[in-house]
Amino acid sequence: MRAFLFPGQASQYVGMAADLYSEFEIVREYFDKADDILNMDLKRTCFNGPDEKLVRTEYTQPAIFVHSVAVDAILRKVGFRPQLAAGHSLGEYSALVSAGVLSFEDGLKTVKLRSQLMQKCCDEYPGTMAAIVGLSYDKVKDVVNDIDGVVPANYNSPEQVAISGFTHSVETACDKLKETGAKRAIMLAVSGAYHSPQMQYAKEKMAEYINSLEFGKFDFPVIANVTAEAVDNPAKIKSLLCEQIISPVLWYPSILLMMKKGVREFYEVGPGKVLKGLLKRFLKGEQYSIFNLDKVEQVNIVIGAEVG
Repeated sequence: MRAFLFPGQASQYVGMAADLYSEFEIVREYFDKADDILNMDLKRTCFNGPDEKLVRTEYTQPAIFVHSVAVDAILRKVGFRPQLAAGHSLGEYSALVSAGVLSFEDGLKTVKLRSQLMQKCCDEYPGTMAAIVGLSYDKVKDVVNDIDGVVPANYNSPEQVAISGFTHSVETACDKLKETGAKRAIMLAVSGAYHSPQMQYAKEKMAEYINSLEFGKFDFPVIANVTAEAVDNPAKIKSLLCEQIISPVLWYPSILLMMKKGVREFYEVGPGKVLKGLLKRFLKGEQYSIFNLDKVEQVNIVIGAEVG
């Protein structure tokens, strides 16, 4: 059984998708259309940078989304499809396009708005995030529950949890978590407190927009970040997309559910190999295969094997 995994923010890099754009007509169509919809030169920023521009939320989120959806389109064209999908935070939108729930155009416009609203929250309520290594999710949650202004944000693996909140609160939490036994507490280079109550304004405005959209039927279920459960109901996923902005990403439980359902092949569809790196930490044994589909040679190997 096969699953597609779609990356989120922090997977971007200068040069992303440049080789795919040169090789595949469908990738050129997606990036050219994105430039028109966004009214920005997204592909030039992706291909040439500079990095300080690409890491800005209003560029990062559309860049990762378009890259991911374009690779998915290549795979769809040759009939290489999953039985389940999930996306890490922003990647949930890519997963919904893959599943036929959102059109590319509606997905891109939604991601554009999401990035703008989240940036507004970052500007008004400065915050940060930190990665905690060596403690369980429950232990991290217990510690931060006693500190105002910080919450768990990403449950990435059995021993990696991200926390999010006001900068001073996150710093205090890092000190207490290290005292509790964390191996490392690493401040992350992000511009805000993602997946925390500081994003409440973005959640409210996104709800207005998302509820105005027409969502289609699911070609296959998508594992929701908020619940780590398989969803194939358009109304339900609308509600969960809104909650996702202020709720922790339950990534590790999502992967566990996929394993329980019989998934043995995991494909990271989009830029970088962040998700592959996370999976390799806890997926052991020869029965599991993990691939990342980022560059031309990686994509050609997969579609060549499938159609050849």
